[in-house]
Amino acid sequence: MTHPPILTDRTALDRFRARASAMDNPALFLQQDAADEIHERLMEVNRTFTTPAIVSGFPQVWGNLLPGIRHVADGDVLNLQEGAHDLVIHAMCLHWSNDPVGQLVQCRRALQPDGLFLGVLFGGGTLQELRAALAEAEATLTGGLSPRVAPMAELRDLGGLLQRAGFALPVADGAARTVTYPSPLHLMQDLRAMGEGNALDQRHRAIPPRALFPMAAQLYHQAHGLPDGRIPATFETIFMTGWAPDDSQPQPLKPGSAQIPLEDALNRLRNKERD
Repeated sequence: MTHPPILTDRTALDRFRARASAMDNPALFLQQDAADEIHERLMEVNRTFTTPAIVSGFPQVWGNLLPGIRHVADGDVLNLQEGAHDLVIHAMCLHWSNDPVGQLVQCRRALQPDGLFLGVLFGGGTLQELRAALAEAEATLTGGLSPRVAPMAELRDLGGLLQRAGFALPVADGAARTVTYPSPLHLMQDLRAMGEGNALDQRHRAIPPRALFPMAAQLYHQAHGLPDGRIPATFETIFMTGWAPDDSQPQPLKPGSAQIPLEDALNRLRNKERD
């Protein structure tokens, strides 16, 4: 039996989240933005959920999203009972998962038939500027690279992950938000206050070269600096929707069951356009 590679040092990640939560002013604005968007999407669903559950590392943001919602701590194994919920939300932590498909499967199994899954996570465009600046600086100084920003899933791949996990009617969409900072140092301080520090299991534990972060900051400004002296940071947020399979859901037609050939249907559309 093969196991997925270990991406995340869970002990470090839990420590970073606890440190951010204990701050007087944690930088949880992206968590709150995601929670607001999830709330809006739920309002568009014509259904009242009576047994919702949410997987999150920050219950102070997500815990009051719906009445009676059950908070489940983020981890490799989720404390979810099979078939116990009509709604499961995976909130801003799937990008740290060692086994994303396994997480989605656990959520699907926890749903009742025709139950709704909503997921939100950081996508592959997140921190692309910082990632490039750190990589260039480290390659220049040491001739090599070490993992400093977590790899994140691309939007085009996530619909397939939902299908692999057994969800019906899978949909993934996303949007990028640009946040500006006085300097890359201020950005890294904000990441610390988000609980999004470097928790990669393969990160270098040694103290980095003293010149690394000053050089990365200089490269960041050179490549992306704004006219007012600030720097932009991209955060891509991806939303996932899927349903636990149920016979009441729309089903694809069987091959060969169409009433008219595809060519005839296309010809009719062309004729309507000409008319």
